[in-house]
Amino acid sequence: MNNKIGVLVMSYGTPQSLEQVEAYYTHIRRGNPPTEDQLKELKDRYEAIVGGVFPLRANTDNQVAALQETLNRDAANLGVQFVCYQGLKHASPFIEDGVDAMARDGITRAVGIVLAPHYSVMSVGGYIKRAEEKAAEHNIKFSFVKSYHLHPKLIQALAQRVSRKLDQFEEVGAERDKVKVLFSAHSLPEKILEMGDPYQDQLLETSKAVAEQTNVTNWQFTWQSAGRTATPWLGPDILDTLRDLSIEQVEDVLVAPVGFVSDHLEVLYDLDIEAQAVAGELDMRLMRTDSLNTDPLYMETLSDVIIKAWEEE
Repeated sequence: MNNKIGVLVMSYGTPQSLEQVEAYYTHIRRGNPPTEDQLKELKDRYEAIVGGVFPLRANTDNQVAALQETLNRDAANLGVQFVCYQGLKHASPFIEDGVDAMARDGITRAVGIVLAPHYSVMSVGGYIKRAEEKAAEHNIKFSFVKSYHLHPKLIQALAQRVSRKLDQFEEVGAERDKVKVLFSAHSLPEKILEMGDPYQDQLLETSKAVAEQTNVTNWQFTWQSAGRTATPWLGPDILDTLRDLSIEQVEDVLVAPVGFVSDHLEVLYDLDIEAQAVAGELDMRLMRTDSLNTDPLYMETLSDVIIKAWEEE
């Protein structure tokens, strides 16, 4: 009997080097290569955050390794062994590659999870669809974790990060209650609202839970990293929010990007460079909560929901 349970850990993906940025961008654009200006802009963003090294891919690799370790510790008495495989949306190994690797290893039972706590049919739903289609070819029985946005350990991990940064604001002379906390996540096209998509509601539920646990009442939600398409995306964008807060004479802002679980471009560039530059122009003090990355509480969150999904099948 095969006691190995495959775990397909899915995420957006990132190029492994600056040389791979063009292929990555082309895949995002559904096979249409970017213009020279578009490619230069994206490469410049990567160079601004990584310099001569490219550590972004390692963040996901480390999360997957830490998750496998946590899973097998938590499942020590269950008589199974969890084996994690990566499946990326826009880079190798692609989602389909991860499922193929499971098939080669004789895996017949698997759980899929996306490194994003909030469900949208346009994000997590798309990952699951690709995994299901490939799994059907190999007759692998899959169950999926669709969201885990209110898991107590996730909320605890996020709350700890908010509290730590608010402590830092106090240390530099700010009044804790006057620090505006901005919870943020990756914007999606507005049309998801017409579809009754739960993404926005789940993000607000996470934000509210973290605010309650940290006794924060001075908070609001904002969006970031919207795509540049003809169709409108969810707003307001964080850069506009910062400008509005400046008019309201807010001087101290803490960004808590609860929609992201690791350090990558949307955090290290869009917040740490772009938003920070706007805050500087507005004479505003801006800090960001640390990313979850391989935080044990986050790994335990993932482990818990994966084991539950396997047991409920």
